[in-house]
Parts: sequence; structure tokens; C-alpha cells
Amino acid sequence: MKIRRVLATAVALAVTTPAALLSVSPAYADAKPAAQTQEKQSKPTIEELEEAAAEAQKAYDKAAQAKAAGIIETQKTLDELSNGTHPLAVALAAAKQTAKDAAAAKATADQAVTDAKTALEALPGTATEEEKAAAKTALAEAEATAATAATAQTAADTAATEAGKKVQDARVAAVNAQSVLDKAAEDALAVKTAADAALAKAIKEAEEGEEDGEGEDCEPELDLTSKVTGLPDTLVAGTSTDFSLRVTNGSDRHMDEVLTFVSVHATDKSGLKDTEKFFRLQWSTKSAPKWQNADADDYIEGVGALKPGAHADVKLRLTLDKATPAGNGVAFFAADFFNEDGSCGGAPDLDMYEFDVKAAGSKPGKTEDVKPSTTPRPGNTGTTPQGSASGTPASTGSLAATGSSSATTSIALAGGAAVLLGAAAVFVVRRRKTGADA
Repeated sequence: MKIRRVLATAVALAVTTPAALLSVSPAYADAKPAAQTQEKQSKPTIEELEEAAAEAQKAYDKAAQAKAAGIIETQKTLDELSNGTHPLAVALAAAKQTAKDAAAAKATADQAVTDAKTALEALPGTATEEEKAAAKTALAEAEATAATAATAQTAADTAATEAGKKVQDARVAAVNAQSVLDKAAEDALAVKTAADAALAKAIKEAEEGEEDGEGEDCEPELDLTSKVTGLPDTLVAGTSTDFSLRVTNGSDRHMDEVLTFVSVHATDKSGLKDTEKFFRLQWSTKSAPKWQNADADDYIEGVGALKPGAHADVKLRLTLDKATPAGNGVAFFAADFFNEDGSCGGAPDLDMYEFDVKAAGSKPGKTEDVKPSTTPRPGNTGTTPQGSASGTPASTGSLAATGSSSATTSIALAGGAAVLLGAAAVFVVRRRKTGADA
């Protein structure tokens, strides 16, 4: 039996989805405040998950329709720019013709200058002063006309260049606008997929609960703590970092089995691309000294039983592949216990640690151990605010509204998205059956 912590779905969704997506439809905008103020009940019901999934479907349908309409409009714009019927293309054609005419006028003026010089040089020695003056005047007038023609040609060429740039900019703008619509549809599909998965998981757990018999909720245990030391605030791709997690039973009761929960997530600098696939987390304990791989969101065994006041250390190693993009990362830690008599519980909050990720070959510079910020499980009815690495509380609502790509914003979004989509880190525990691990 394990407490089902499924925060990973919400976090992965939040750190890969722009804040604006959560308000892609009025229904999302309406649902968000209730989730962010944590006025929901202790855990989302299947009916609420069904509603969230339905809203996610509506948002995706709307984004897909916008994408389809955008494709038609984009192709129309590109065709008109190419075949010359677009207003900017028409203006470009006119500018090119003006430049062509200006070039012809300058060529004619330059020839007139040449002819005037030839005529002046060809005057015989017997030419009168009046004839010489007339030839000089003709040359001066031809040179003035040529200068005016040169100025006109320069202006016409500049206008044609600017008109051509406007046409090219319009092509780029059309393609970029379509890219935005494509990305919005992609993100909406990710939200829909997460919502559907959360609903399916809740239904499955409900069915498993019925099969196992009457369930029993675990209780919060504030005196079961998990503290991380040695995790720097900056990690570099292509390197490994060793740190430790100390689990302490500060209560006055014996705990038969203690497990630690670990969840690591990361994105690139944009906050849109999930990069945790480049991360590898390993663990070892005194009872299991050999390094073992841990999933991105999983329980780590090996702590065993803890007497009142006792503690145990878990060694952790986080390795980043050389291909890991620069960006932001966040790690969650918590501890839970289970007793043979069926009682169970754990820390109601997840300790959150934020860190920066630098590209391979970078120097980490001066680093410090990251400080934890407790982030309530969305199902928790407590009032502890989510905070940044500095320990300063951060308002989920204000962060979500800014669309900031910082790790703090990502986790703030997770608080809202988790409840909205049902991917909350809640206690969903059933009484242990003999030989069964729910």
C-alpha cells in the first residue's frame, strides 16, 4: 500500500504549458480561481474530473478550429503575396515600375549630358561667343536634369526595396501567426490528454478501492520530515551531483515502514519544452548501498522502520545528460509511513527545491544549497502559501497571470492545474489487504 502522490502529472503539465493556456476558454478562467484559492474539497471527485476533462476537450476543440481556420487564412495570404493580388504585392509592383521608369529617365539624362559635352567640344575655332555660350548653357541644363534624375532614381529604388521588405515581412508574419495557432492547439491537446488521464486514473483507483473493500484515509504527520542537503542551486548539463535526504521521525510513535517520495521536473528557458527526460536520478541507503535508479515520480524504499526521534539518510545522485538544454528545474520531496496495524500518514506538504540548469561546458559559478519551499498538496486544506527558493511566499494567482517562465511560476501553475485537472497529490489510500500493494 502506498499513498498515491500523482503531483507529477500536474507539474509536468504546468511547466510545459503557458499560463495563458489556462484561460484559453471562459470555462477555464472561471475554474481557475477556485483551484488557486484551494477552496476545493480535500480531493477532486470523479464528477469534477469529468467536468475538467470536458472543459479541456472544449478548449482543445476551440484551439483546433482556430488552427484549421488559420491554415486557410495563412495560405490565402501567401498565395496573394505570390500572385501579386495582395495590396502589399500591388504596391511592390508599382514601386518596381516607378524605379524602372526612374532608371530609364536617368539614362536619358546622362546621354543628354554626353551629347552636350560632345557638341561643346566640337565647336570650331571660328565659333562665335554666342555659339559657345549656348553650348555651355545646354551642357549645364543637361547636367542639372541628370542630377535630378539621379535623385529620383535613388528615391524610387529605396521605395521599391522597402515595398519588397514589407512583402517579405508579411510572409514571415503569416507563418509566425500560424505557428502560434499550431502551438496553442498542441498545448491544448496536452491539457486534454492530462485531464483524460487524470480522470481515467481516478476511475481506476475508485474501482480498485471497491475491490479492496472499505478504505481508510491516512492522516497528516507534521513530525515526519524530509530535509535535503547538498543540492546546489545551479546544475550543469553533462555532470552528476550527489546530495542527501534525511528523513526524521520527530513523533512519539514507532513507524513500521517509511518511504520517501521524489519528483523531479525541468524545462528549457522558454518554460515550454519538458527536459526531464535528460535527467537520471539514483538513490542508495545504508540497507541498500548499491545505486538504484529512481523514476521521475516515485517512492524510494530502503529507509525501513524508524523509532521515535530516529532518522535515516538517503543518498541521491542527479545526473544530467550532455544534451540537456539550459533552463529551470524543480524537485519535490516528502515522506510517508505505514504501520502493520493499517495506520498510515505523511507530511501534508511537499518540500519544493528550485534550481537553474546550464548548458554543457558552462561554469556553475558560485553556488549555494537550495532552500526548500513547502508547496501544499492541492488537496490540502491548509493555508501555507507556495513560495520561491528564497522562502518568500508567492501568490499562485498573480504568478499565473504574469505568464513568467521561472520555476516558481511553473509550480504556482501546478497548484491550479492540479486541482483543475484532478492530478493532485492527495491521499488515496486503502486498507492493506494481505499480500496486496494498492
